[in-house]
Amino acid sequence: MKVRLLPHYTIEDWERWEGRWELIEGIPYAMSPMPTPKHQRVSLLIGSLLEDELEGCERCISLISVDWVISEDTVLEPDNLIVCSEDLERDLFSKKKLEFPPLVVFEILSPPTREKDRITKFQIYEEQGVKYYVMVDPESEEVEVYQLKDGKYELASKFQREGEFTFDLGVCRAKLNFSKIWR
Repeated sequence: MKVRLLPHYTIEDWERWEGRWELIEGIPYAMSPMPTPKHQRVSLLIGSLLEDELEGCERCISLISVDWVISEDTVLEPDNLIVCSEDLERDLFSKKKLEFPPLVVFEILSPPTREKDRITKFQIYEEQGVKYYVMVDPESEEVEVYQLKDGKYELASKFQREGEFTFDLGVCRAKLNFSKIWR
């Protein structure tokens, strides 16, 4: 039997590539074509809701599609996220990439990424200690919120079309009415 070895890439390789790529344990994943208009609209509305909810919190902010460097061979680009820090300027704004785990990650499912989001990224986010992982399905208009408890994700809430969830971020809270992302 013949064994075929795949190349193993690092962040140094990734930094030289053109276009948008995620790197998971040394394996590159193209982030193209661009997401559908519905995917982008849902992401925009999630970002808008998060901005409104986090307006009074000086330590937490929402971001969209930022490179999160996890290790020398893993870089992910979550769709939406919440990042909290005592010093956002030092820990985030003075850098080109996110270098620590966000508290909340949102992935908007699409046919080409569904399996990666549900299995691979689920495991990585769990291992990295992301407190909440939210999978949003624009086709079925379902939302699944997973919360980290004792190092493992548990389904905290699941709803279709309508539902609210409050994210406890420690220093503040963000309550999202998910029915507003389907308008």
